[in-house]
Amino acid sequence: MLRGKTALVTGSTSGIGLGIARALAAQGANIVVNGFGDAEAIAGIEKELQAQGVASMYHGADMSKPSQIEDMVRAAESRFGRIDVLVNNAGIQHVASIEDFPTERWDAVIAVNLSSAFHTIRMALPKMRRANWGRIVNIASVHGLVASVQKSAYVAAKHGIVGLTRWWRWRRRPPA
Repeated sequence: MLRGKTALVTGSTSGIGLGIARALAAQGANIVVNGFGDAEAIAGIEKELQAQGVASMYHGADMSKPSQIEDMVRAAESRFGRIDVLVNNAGIQHVASIEDFPTERWDAVIAVNLSSAFHTIRMALPKMRRANWGRIVNIASVHGLVASVQKSAYVAAKHGIVGLTRWWRWRRRPPA
């Protein structure tokens, strides 16, 4: 059970992220919801989570902007004390051949799908360490292991997420 713990799930206003937020709330975790969507739908998500007997808050941080990510983590810590479970789920996609891939879309995909995980981890980790408890879940996809046609930025970002996660595991338990 996660009663009394707080989970921040990026990209949790729809899809996999919303499913994860619902599952963590069912286990008793307070939930920080993040993502895009209209205000009425987001308010409905918060009410749904709160109906499970947990507290929730929404923060609309744009996950491509480090300063907004920092503000979201600080707001969550201000409301709940700290983040116990961090789920880096936010993701965007753009499909094009590499020679036609707009550089601003490349930058956005890398920022949201990879750099945002770095920023949330670096912000949440100090309090997890002080409490000697915390969980970080980074969501990749099959594209973290194999490539697909016309998905260069997505594949690069998801490979990066796998690498970031492996670094963390190695750092904690280096191979013998």
